[in-house]
Amino acid sequence: MSRTLIIVGLSIVAIGLLWPWLTRIGLGRLPGDIVIEREHFRLYVPITTGILISVVLSVILWLINR
Repeated sequence: MSRTLIIVGLSIVAIGLLWPWLTRIGLGRLPGDIVIEREHFRLYVPITTGILISVVLSVILWLINR
């Protein structure tokens, strides 16, 4: 269990560090991502991006465990 938590933590750190480059290729601005901007307020709900990342991670983990 501890190894899994370490891997998940390192993955989150890696995604955080790579996020500026990931936004340049369009990840985070896909159709279906909701952005509401008002004065002094911004709400960002990355629905499509979350689904895409979930599918990619599921396929990768399925291939590793196979």
